[in-house]
Amino acid sequence: MTRTRCPASRDILSGAVAGQPLAVDPLALSLNECPFPPLPAVRTALNTSLESLNRYPEFLPGRLRAVLARRLGADLDQVVIGAGATGVLMDVLHAVTSPGDTMAMSSPTFDGYPIFAATARLRSVTVPLDAYGRHDLDAMADAAAAARVVVVCRPHNPTGTVDCPHDLERFLTRVPADTVVVLDEAYVEFLAPEHRIDALALVRRFDNVVVVRTFSKAYGLAGLRIGYGFCAPDLGRRLWTRQLPFGVPLAALVAVAASYDAEDQLRQRVRTINAERRRLQMQLRAMGVYHTEAQANFVYLPGADHSWRPAFDGCGLQVRHYAGGGVRITVGSRASTQAVVRAVADAV
Repeated sequence: MTRTRCPASRDILSGAVAGQPLAVDPLALSLNECPFPPLPAVRTALNTSLESLNRYPEFLPGRLRAVLARRLGADLDQVVIGAGATGVLMDVLHAVTSPGDTMAMSSPTFDGYPIFAATARLRSVTVPLDAYGRHDLDAMADAAAAARVVVVCRPHNPTGTVDCPHDLERFLTRVPADTVVVLDEAYVEFLAPEHRIDALALVRRFDNVVVVRTFSKAYGLAGLRIGYGFCAPDLGRRLWTRQLPFGVPLAALVAVAASYDAEDQLRQRVRTINAERRRLQMQLRAMGVYHTEAQANFVYLPGADHSWRPAFDGCGLQVRHYAGGGVRITVGSRASTQAVVRAVADAV
């Protein structure tokens, strides 16, 4: 008697094993994942790299570091690599803090920051955002005076707002030189040219700044966990000593190089996502629903008047809820936009 058995890989890809929504689910809108698979050229390059899975990657990711430095126009000593942007942040915390030190951040902010602070045995100090979902940079500077690390997201997560360059520079001039500033630019690729800053010039002026970026969002490589940062050379060399031997797979180098070669396709993909975000924002405004001026691949509905949780519970949409009733919604496909609009319309 012959028995057929569904392969475990098929169960995993369908979500049966994990029991969680995956990026292929058009209604999984809680993690700010790219709604598209990796670019075709990247998929081809990754398929080719499978032939090398029997070999160890580089002891330290020198080649990937060189690719990133060349792309940024930075010196090698300025570039560090981590398992996603979160990996870079953890290296920063382990390198520059001691248990009991303070880490300052906004509230609300990226969920990972208080978790990472607790992991490094740091004390978290939070500063509320202003009424428009932006950083209160004056209050953040006050908090940084007693902190070892302070985090600023640009665009901010979860509100998507962008601090103007002048306000950011004024903030940096107020932060003590021995306080490390993590400038989180995980969503920088979604910014219009008028909102961008010369981050490399910024770290040349302020040697306590670490700019952190990722390939998880716009590039659609969240599953590969590729993050990087750049900073002043002295701090960069210190962070490089935290690199885990054999810790960056060859697939990361292959995917990054292929992504850079396919930059035109990436820009088109970003334009598509930004256009869908604007469409969702426009439809929300038409219903009289306030949202922050998000400049990333998500929108944020504050919960000042009421909680948005009842609007999304039980409708099949997976969104990220925040204390106070706010909700962050990843921009996905046209179908997911329509599903979000229906859920909101039923609640207003």
